[in-house]
Amino acid sequence: MVENDFVPTGYAVQRERGTVTWKAPSNIALVKYWGKKENQIPANPSLSFTLDACNTTTTLSFIKRENGGTDFSFDLFFEGKAKEDFRPKIELFFSRAKPYLPFLTDYHFKIETSNSFPHSSGIASSASGMAALSLCFMDLEKQLNPDMDTDFMLQKASFLARLGSGSACRSIQGDLIQWGTHSEIPGSSNHYGIHYPFKVHEVFKNYHDTILLVDKGKKQVSSSVGHNLMHGHPYADNRFEQAHENISRLKPVFAEGNLKEFINIVESEALTLHAMMMTSVPYFVLMKPNTLEIINTIWEFRKESNTNLCFTLDAGANVHVLYPEFEKEKVHQFIKNELIVFCEKEQYICDRIGFGAKKINIAYK
Repeated sequence: MVENDFVPTGYAVQRERGTVTWKAPSNIALVKYWGKKENQIPANPSLSFTLDACNTTTTLSFIKRENGGTDFSFDLFFEGKAKEDFRPKIELFFSRAKPYLPFLTDYHFKIETSNSFPHSSGIASSASGMAALSLCFMDLEKQLNPDMDTDFMLQKASFLARLGSGSACRSIQGDLIQWGTHSEIPGSSNHYGIHYPFKVHEVFKNYHDTILLVDKGKKQVSSSVGHNLMHGHPYADNRFEQAHENISRLKPVFAEGNLKEFINIVESEALTLHAMMMTSVPYFVLMKPNTLEIINTIWEFRKESNTNLCFTLDAGANVHVLYPEFEKEKVHQFIKNELIVFCEKEQYICDRIGFGAKKINIAYK
């Protein structure tokens, strides 16, 4: 589908007011998206596991404005408190989404959102947040156009979520989502995420992700700033080519359940992401000393135990420990014994692969 396919031709129903709530998960990229073009188009394709426990719940209340308007009218609350510093990001999202959601100026909106995990600490809160908000808007649009197909609704939600945060397009559905045009993946698109279309071995169907909270504070550099640093980066073209190659390499890995090669690709991707930041201008080191302690301890334990746990990182200090279901007990014990000492206040989150966003309730008046 192309962008024009998401522009509505009109609405069959009118709604005066109502409320809708959606919960959307975060995701963890295995092949990293880093660098973007105009209109939130990725510079390279990416591939991610959808998570479950790390999620954002958003309630959207709306009331029809008496004479409509040309501006956007909304109130925003994060975990029960007005959040004015989020407002510019939502305003930008509204302006990008307006051609595809023409009703945005017809209503006053109240947006109430909360996370199940620490905001802005290296877990993709913007991904789950923009995914949940986009689903709320698509739920409203489906009420205005009841004949809308559910598959189309979810695809358009992914398209819209991307306009707010690129990786958010991978947080609508699960469990393995690919985003960005790739020559070997049919149906792949720069505009929305798709279900990974090839065979996936059972060992990857119930994967675990324990997130070690090394630093719960605000990230040193936002993802948006980091993406922009790829413009003119001396290694950018090689990095983009590497992402394409790694997605190709993962096809037999997923089909055959090759955990050793999975580890090699996923850890290389994580370190490459941080290498790009360390070699940009200006440069950033987002890992903390305890991030490196965790990585080295994982490597030592994996060698000694012959287990299949590995790490990955987002654009921050926290470490995602990935491992298969059949090694859960052994890895959990290892984390408790040797890794939580490196976490801030010994805090961590046990998560696993999830299967996408869920509608919590809907009550139109």
